[in-house]
Amino acid sequence: MRSVTYSMNISLDGYIVGPDGDFNWTAPDDDVFRFWIDDIREVGVHLMGRRLYETMLYWETADQDPSLDDAKLEWTALWKPLPKVVFSTTLSAVQGHARLASGGLAEEIERLRAAPGEGDIAIGGATLAAEAAASGLIDEYRAMVHPVLVGGGIPFFPRDERRVDLELVDTRTFGSKVVHLRYRVARRRDDL
Repeated sequence: MRSVTYSMNISLDGYIVGPDGDFNWTAPDDDVFRFWIDDIREVGVHLMGRRLYETMLYWETADQDPSLDDAKLEWTALWKPLPKVVFSTTLSAVQGHARLASGGLAEEIERLRAAPGEGDIAIGGATLAAEAAASGLIDEYRAMVHPVLVGGGIPFFPRDERRVDLELVDTRTFGSKVVHLRYRVARRRDDL
């Protein structure tokens, strides 16, 4: 069965954006960017909310920029053809290889898990991930932790006061002092 993963950049105090909506502290160095390139190769479909979709629209035409370096061209070549499902109540249309979700998140994930296909079902965006977490649909949490305290904003982890046990799968520390943490949700027998 395809895994559902939630992966985002976060501050050490647990936020994906600061209280002012800023996330420029997540700008990756070359090593971190290479990691994201390798990571996206494992994704079969990417689910996202409107805000993340609008942020990532840049990559739909980035390859037209003659000043783009080889790594960014490689990322664009992987991102553009990747199927994307956008959850939004305000958008009426999306671009590229994206489609608007026709139903709820849980039914979309179940449909994708049942359909033939390879690669992870990636979730981007804290609001969408919180909904998936509340339904017990996330299999792995992948946090790229940046050495900064932003003091508030949008939290990476849902605040639903529900305990979720995790198993450490992998860690990696980059020269920029950014740390990637990968945790698998520890499923109890009665959860299966």
